[in-house]
Amino acid sequence: MQHTKVIFAFGVTAVLLGLTGCGGKIRYPSYYTLNLPVPPSADDRPAPVLGPVAVREFSAPRFLREGPIVYRPAPEQLDFYNYDRWAEDPRRAVTEALVREVRARGIFESVDAFDGRGTPECLITGSLDHLEEVDRGSNVSIEVSVSARLVDLRTGEVLWRGTSTKTTTLDKRSMPGIVSEMSRGVASAVGSLVSSMQDRLSAASLSLTRSNSQQ
Repeated sequence: MQHTKVIFAFGVTAVLLGLTGCGGKIRYPSYYTLNLPVPPSADDRPAPVLGPVAVREFSAPRFLREGPIVYRPAPEQLDFYNYDRWAEDPRRAVTEALVREVRARGIFESVDAFDGRGTPECLITGSLDHLEEVDRGSNVSIEVSVSARLVDLRTGEVLWRGTSTKTTTLDKRSMPGIVSEMSRGVASAVGSLVSSMQDRLSAASLSLTRSNSQQ
């Protein structure tokens, strides 16, 4: 019986030593959020091109939905930081950023998150395709890729679709620096997507106006 107690005590001690590691203390996860700026509203916004629009929460590959921040030690390999995690699902942050950006541009009469209710004329759906650190030897970069499309719910017609990819090189590798660069990449990608959609809708509206005036 005494021998069993000694073995048990030794096992507990070994587990505690494994948890504390060489530093003598337990390491807890660190949590990060994307810091996405609120776009300023234009004072001289043009008249809305379309009616109400709803934005469905973006999808993402499973590896971006697991919680840990992702990196690629090689182009064909994925890995995860053990102690660095997202405090909020990045999909939600990207969706909210797009809602704010579209609302600030004044392209639609109203912009809301899609909740299955209401009667919007159009629906924006999208995907966060990449949000990871990419290691190529001593070179470390951040890759962000976001895609989206706009559908007319009355006709089912796809009025616009686009993809925006941003890749930036990190001068100094640190987790706060990585997350900060990811935030800038997402903000830039979302801004490019909305600009592309706005240009497409404005061109289509101008073409329709000219066609009607010639009739």
